Formats: sequence, structure tokens, C-alpha cells
Amino acid sequence: MKTLALAAALPAALSVALPLTGPVQTAQAQTAGPALQGSPVTAETLVDRAEMIRIADTLDAAVDAKDWALARSLFTDQIDVDFTSLAGGEPATIAADDLIAGWAANLTAEKESFHLRGNHRITFTGADTAVMLSHGYAWNRMDRGALPENGGNPLWEVWGTYLHGFARVDGAWKVNAMTFTATAERGSTFVRNTPGS
Repeated sequence: MKTLALAAALPAALSVALPLTGPVQTAQAQTAGPALQGSPVTAETLVDRAEMIRIADTLDAAVDAKDWALARSLFTDQIDVDFTSLAGGEPATIAADDLIAGWAANLTAEKESFHLRGNHRITFTGADTAVMLSHGYAWNRMDRGALPENGGNPLWEVWGTYLHGFARVDGAWKVNAMTFTATAERGSTFVRNTPGS
């Protein structure tokens, strides 16, 4: 559970030793080439694109507001996650309920977060599947980090690239995979690694 709590402090990290399957593999393969520019925007895909961007942005806002029911509603029941660039471990297929429980346990009222996303590029991989590549920034604040024995800094922040997998389920788009690849981080490792109380 400590690994789950550590990973949950990050935008969407979980380190569980389970086999990598499906959308994460597809999503990782999409990060090169076509995913850098995404599929061309057409009248037929415009609404789907807007909905996927809305879902990813809503997920960030829900996590920051600690609205775990809203965050959970945006996922399929099982999701492929890869946050190994932050938390180590292996990519995994997990229950969305477990991911949300980990976030909720770590991002308590004591620990604030702020997520910002942009430069969305969506590639349709089938009639009911897509991946979205975007740039992301996340920040955590916990006042206990400012104590001298905890490093003297209440902030931790990270920049990187998100890759969301999407599947249309019963007519609605849901997130079925998330990968975050960190490109830079700075600040308090205490804030990064310590769950809020």
C-alpha cells in the first residue's frame, strides 16, 4: 500500500507488478510518428475530439478538487497505467477503483494539487478507440514539507507528457489507459513521497 500511496501523490501513478496488456502497449506505440501531430480534424471527429479533451481536463479538475466520484466516472472499470518514469515498478492493468482509492489516500485535505494540461493531439486507432498525447504540469503542496526536518520546501512539481487511451463504452468515451512520462521535476521529495494525513 505504501507504493500505491507514493504513486498516487503523482498525477496518476501506480506501480504494481502485473502484466502489460492492450491499450498501454498501443498507446506507447502511438507516441512516435503520427501521435505527434494526431489525426486530421474532420467534421466527423470534431465532437469526439472535444469530448476526449473535456474528459482529460475534467479528470485533472476532479483530482485537484478531490472529487473522487467524478474522477472515477471518467474511467473504464479496468485501466492500463504506466507511471514508471515517476514511481518505478512496471506498467500494470488495475481496477479503476483501486487507482482512485490510492489517489484519495494520498491527496488528502493536507496535500493540495494542481494539474495543467495542453497541446492535445488525438489519434483515432479504431472506430471506438483513440489515444491522446498532451503536455502536462502537476504541482503538490504540503505545509509539513516546509519544516526543516522535512527539507524546508512545501512544494513539488513535475512536467511531462501524458498519453490517455480512450474507448467508447455504451456510446460514451471513457479513459482506459494512462501513461505519464516525466521530463523534469523539482522541489521537495518529502512532499512527493509522503501521503497527506
